[in-house]
Amino acid sequence: MSTLEVDALTVSLGETVALKDVTFTLKPGELLVVLGPTGAGKTTLLRAIAGLQQPDRGNITIEGQSVASAAPAERDVAMVFQNFSLYPDRTVRQNLSFPLTSPSSTVSAEEIDDRVRWAADLLHMTPLLDRPSTQLSGGEMQRVAIGRAIVRSPRIFLFDEPLTNLDAKLRERLRVELIALQKSLQTPTIYVTHDQSEALSMADRIIVLSDGEIAQTGPPDEVYGRPVSSDVALQLGYPPINLIRVRRFETSWTSPGGDPIAACSSAAETATLGIRPESVLPSGGEIPGTIQIVEDLGPSRILLVDWAGCHLHILVDKETSYRPGDTIFPRFSPDRLLVWPAG
Repeated sequence: MSTLEVDALTVSLGETVALKDVTFTLKPGELLVVLGPTGAGKTTLLRAIAGLQQPDRGNITIEGQSVASAAPAERDVAMVFQNFSLYPDRTVRQNLSFPLTSPSSTVSAEEIDDRVRWAADLLHMTPLLDRPSTQLSGGEMQRVAIGRAIVRSPRIFLFDEPLTNLDAKLRERLRVELIALQKSLQTPTIYVTHDQSEALSMADRIIVLSDGEIAQTGPPDEVYGRPVSSDVALQLGYPPINLIRVRRFETSWTSPGGDPIAACSSAAETATLGIRPESVLPSGGEIPGTIQIVEDLGPSRILLVDWAGCHLHILVDKETSYRPGDTIFPRFSPDRLLVWPAG
């Protein structure tokens, strides 16, 4: 049995349809990442699952029971937001224990203390328990926000871009900790982000959300390596995938400059070719290109090349020196070439 089933979920915000017939399952123990740009409907999806947003139609089932009309408190899900939202007049201990101290709570004081210490230990916050929340760093505040969610031992975790407001190094460290925490607890989790590196490094499975609809779902390597459209392809990868508008001429796809650049077996007259920068070799091809820009990434470089009437990004190592103005002969790895016929 799936932990969560979302079936044909549709949500309107005013005159805007934020989610359109969204259907997916969340499996036991799974870390499912929902990836999409701002406005794709990611937060609306989490709010609908948590019971904070009423859908127009569709159903939400948790552990075999419909919760579409259930109040948020009855769903037993915990949501962590971008903003830490800690109580400034309380200590870390008091912030962690707050979800367990509501008037309707049946958790004993001894169990509350045990759960707070357990969460603090998991999140490496034990020395901070009696510190006022106003004296915490950004990373410590986000740990407290996550701890407030896990002390409840909910059926599902919902994370709404929880690392967005942190600096890059701290995001990377907490990302690793979140993965380890989720695998340790085995609580099924939906993690929303617009950050492709988070999606690729964290997910058991990715849902790509675009304009309120699921564009593709699958394991990270599948979504990255076999995207169903150029729009999905652009969601993942840096440098971004090269997209080339081509036309069919006899048995070849021809570039905007009229050069035959790939074999064509399609009946379509036009198409978009996609090739990842790491799948383009800087030599061995037949069409010359001129390097416009060399961007140093540390262990590698990105070449921006004027080639066949278009611009091409190529990811190369640092063993060979490249300079703007150099002529190179790019070559595609044929088995890595993606084709999306235009009809």
